[in-house]
Amino acid sequence: MADYTETKQTRGKKAAKEPALTELLEKLEIERLSSPVTQEHINERTPMGVNLIADGATFRVWAPNDAIEVYIRVSASPDTINGPDDHWQPNGERRLHRNGDNTWTGFLRGVRDGDFYRFYIANRGAQPYKRDPYARELEFYGYPDCDCIVRDPISYPWHDQQHRTPPFNDLVIYEFHIGRFYGVDNNGNDARQMRVGNFLDVLDQIPHLVALGVNAIEPMPIVEFQGPHSLGYNGTDIFSPEMDYGVESKDLAPYLEKVNRLLADRGCAPLTREQLESQVNQLKAMIDICHLYGISVILDVVYNHAGRFSDDDESIFFFDHAITPNNNESLYFTDGEWAGGLVFAYWKNEVRQFLIDNATFFLDEYHVDGLRYDEVTVIDNYGGWRFLQDLTSTVKYVKPQSIHIAEYWRDDPSAVLRETNQDGAGFDAVWHPGIRHAVRDAIAQAAQGRDAYVNLNAVRDQLYKPGSFSASWRAVQHLENHDLQRLGNTNDREPRVPALADATNPRSWYARSRSRVAMGMLLTAPGIPMLFMGQEILEDKYWSDAPDPSALIWWDGLKQDKHMQDYLRFSGDLVWLRRRHPALRGEAINVFHVHEGNRVIAYHRWLETIGRNVVVVASLNESAFPAYDLGFPVYGDWLEVFNSDAYDNWINPNVAGNGGRIQVNGSAMHGLPYSCSITIPANSMLVFALDAGDNS
Repeated sequence: MADYTETKQTRGKKAAKEPALTELLEKLEIERLSSPVTQEHINERTPMGVNLIADGATFRVWAPNDAIEVYIRVSASPDTINGPDDHWQPNGERRLHRNGDNTWTGFLRGVRDGDFYRFYIANRGAQPYKRDPYARELEFYGYPDCDCIVRDPISYPWHDQQHRTPPFNDLVIYEFHIGRFYGVDNNGNDARQMRVGNFLDVLDQIPHLVALGVNAIEPMPIVEFQGPHSLGYNGTDIFSPEMDYGVESKDLAPYLEKVNRLLADRGCAPLTREQLESQVNQLKAMIDICHLYGISVILDVVYNHAGRFSDDDESIFFFDHAITPNNNESLYFTDGEWAGGLVFAYWKNEVRQFLIDNATFFLDEYHVDGLRYDEVTVIDNYGGWRFLQDLTSTVKYVKPQSIHIAEYWRDDPSAVLRETNQDGAGFDAVWHPGIRHAVRDAIAQAAQGRDAYVNLNAVRDQLYKPGSFSASWRAVQHLENHDLQRLGNTNDREPRVPALADATNPRSWYARSRSRVAMGMLLTAPGIPMLFMGQEILEDKYWSDAPDPSALIWWDGLKQDKHMQDYLRFSGDLVWLRRRHPALRGEAINVFHVHEGNRVIAYHRWLETIGRNVVVVASLNESAFPAYDLGFPVYGDWLEVFNSDAYDNWINPNVAGNGGRIQVNGSAMHGLPYSCSITIPANSMLVFALDAGDNS
């Protein structure tokens, strides 16, 4: 890095001393892009947007309506493309060719990675400059009046060739928001009140995520949106990374050092500063390093609507129309509104293809392992079922091993999971509210006191495969998510689990122990479990996408709050327990005991393979049971492989339990052939197994 810096400084001094050299370099840059636009390298398969090829780039854009002529402006410097303040006159040498499919195409020699460009749509009587709907990256400054940047999709040197997406039933997902997740200054102090977190800040938490045991992350949407603070669901330029999640070149040095340290720890060659300067490559570096550390990446995408485009007449909303078109005249949108934005026009082949291209773009160019699709219900409501079928058929063809998860809120969401040849939408899995509702209700009921009724029968029912699903793993189960635990949600906001467990003191024994039971049932149940950021450290505050100090994850609590430290140890050991015992990731479950008076529930998980048996016992009783007779499926020695009571004031000197082992030799009970008298701690979860599990 030092050599690079010295070279840059030396070049700068030399240029200052030799104005003639500077003038020559500027002249060469102008000459490089002085060729006229031609139709070389153009055919019906030419991709949309700007794509480097041979010794230049192809351009293709869809503009079927008001466009009389379309031009392309390209420069090595953004200073020569000034958008609304520019008085450039259309130049015939920069004119694109109109095709029969209403796309405009051209090839320009000399274009290379890092060049700046915009489309210019003539004869409009309004702002003619438009950003490329397929732009891979946008200029750091001046949004929305900013240039697009030409990017070479193969400029990043990937290291993840050995990475494989886990089997879907093995996934443990961690959802978070890039801007609010993590960010420290050069002294290690929390910087999230001054700035949003960025892609490379996530890498500081790689050791945390690895130790926790999650094997997939699900960042909330990462594409460009208006303003620095947003949930991300109001995207405007859906192929471009959110620029506020990027790091400017002047601030890159400590991040480059961090990236290269993580690469070196996996035996990989370092990146150069140039390779990490683009926003595109910063996002790719985040994904690449996650893969190297065994973490798959599932991106959250939004195809039900796009953000508002007020004061953004260079956007796709105004792409081929006058400055104030009716919504239903827009190329890409209907006049239907959702979540403050406009719904896409799914009946148009070009719009469907635009969105499908976006999905395959992330799977291909960014190596992501899957996609989570926001509010598929809205797409269905606006006639987009065929689009969904085309979408899932394409992404599964492009990357068969990728997972595709729908957010689809119907009483029976199974239609979204059926294969497309059975009139289904073809998704692999769907967010499911079953365990969340049942377990959270049980925790809330238990919080009413030792004599309150706790509905464990509802928990029992939700532990089984959802009625019409082909498999339990097709349900993504969770207790918290970005919507329901959000500070700004005024409609259906739910408290985080510790605050639900004890509204008067989210650090009390009641809050801690009930939270452990809730997390324990989530991670020992069938389905794909998902954690929300901070859930693993007993975070009790609502979160916000804005820099509200009262809504930031309190990572410093891991240095100051022993309860948070103990809870993180509990969470990590529990995740790894699931990963060690394949029975906990399988389909089979028998909830063989529910006693609502005692507030005890027990279930058997197993594989057909001999010896892979697990029994889970959960109690929301505020007193311990020193001798509780319980059925067991197999005779002999069982290991007590997990006891949540041990994690209270770790290691709990007063832990109640079974000493790590029990002998099952009693008579039949609870519909099982054998039984044993066990100790059940108050507000606890126990796991028994016939073996210690796999080394995974």
